[in-house]
Amino acid sequence: MMKLEDGRTHKKFTKSYLKTLHNQLSAMLNHAVRYYGLQKNPAQVVGNMGNDKEVEMHFWTQDQYERFAYGMMDEPVYYLCFEILYWCGIREGELLALTPDDIDLEAKTISITKTFHHLNGRDFTTEPKTRKSKRKVSMPDFLCDEVKEYFRLVYRMQEDGRMFPVTKGSLTHAMAKGTKKASLPHIRIHDLRHSHVSLLINMGYSAVAIADRVGHESVEITYRYAHLFPTVQTKMASDLNGSREKENEKLRKL
Repeated sequence: MMKLEDGRTHKKFTKSYLKTLHNQLSAMLNHAVRYYGLQKNPAQVVGNMGNDKEVEMHFWTQDQYERFAYGMMDEPVYYLCFEILYWCGIREGELLALTPDDIDLEAKTISITKTFHHLNGRDFTTEPKTRKSKRKVSMPDFLCDEVKEYFRLVYRMQEDGRMFPVTKGSLTHAMAKGTKKASLPHIRIHDLRHSHVSLLINMGYSAVAIADRVGHESVEITYRYAHLFPTVQTKMASDLNGSREKENEKLRKL
């Protein structure tokens, strides 16, 4: 808190919150560039405000997520929302912008081409967050089957209509309810994306491959997640020790 000259107090914004504000402003200005003749995005010209390094990354392990998902199965719309968020690692705005046209059930892919916003009572979509955000994300077979079943259950869904006509607020509420039901530590919806990246790191995929999948602009962003699995470092040391022992065994046999 900081004190103003007239005696009022004012809460200082964190750098991570300022970064969020800048991203939202930039998204709106990109929309104006694309549709309303704005020559250039001034938010991009002046550069970023704040940074996101202060944000502590939280995540669920696969076991924790599976417990959460099991408790959400009686709410099929929210269940599939969370399944896509966790197993594909896409952003919340990218999820809410999805239409049936973005789903290729034969190729088992999701095309990320836009992101959803709700402002002043109006829904609209804009270009994704970054250039790398436009991408195709492969779905595991079980998720593809779940999407097929969802399409079968939803009555007369329009091809260019939103797959999930829900709000960010309702998603947050549903997640909080499911988290409490499963007795899990609280995390944000965006942390499901962290959880996906962390799972892929633990499975041994490279930072480059993960960055391409989740739409990170730089692999440096992906490297920030490495600390989320400290046991990987222990396994690395164990594997290196085993490699050394094998070489020593070869030498002893000479």
